[in-house]
Amino acid sequence: MEVRRFEQKSDAAGIIRVQSLAWREAYADILPAALIEQQPVAPADAEVQRWYEGLSENSDGVFVAVDSDKTVCGFADFRWGAAETKEFVGEDEAGLKAIYVHPDRWGEGIGTALLEHGIQNLPADVEAIRLEMLSGNEIGHEFYMARGFKRTGTATHEIGGTEYPTDIYR
Repeated sequence: MEVRRFEQKSDAAGIIRVQSLAWREAYADILPAALIEQQPVAPADAEVQRWYEGLSENSDGVFVAVDSDKTVCGFADFRWGAAETKEFVGEDEAGLKAIYVHPDRWGEGIGTALLEHGIQNLPADVEAIRLEMLSGNEIGHEFYMARGFKRTGTATHEIGGTEYPTDIYR
């Protein structure tokens, strides 16, 4: 497995697929099934282009994990400075907007490799990372706690027109 910066449209297609499959597994007891099923495992070209353009705006902070055949098996999206971050991310902090690994590859160290690679590539003036995740996501909670994050607050996040409770970590 190799971790590298996001580069091309095929990376975007892989990112969409990984996120969709991870949502189906991690959020099955948190989000309505109809909402989860709307996440495209095989995205249309227009969706891939939209993601590619959006992720390209922050290419310094987006990393993919690819296996030996260059298939995306995980990704992380770090944001800092002028990049869009959540209101709870301070000026000397980075936001971890997303980190997902293909569910078939959970437990192989891919998420840890993505997190470590992202941390190593943050600007020197970034002192901490903050993130928000859906409350009740025990897989995510265990992952972050094992890597030294602490739950520092709560908020809500709108998905599909409904507000869901979230936990904030630092």
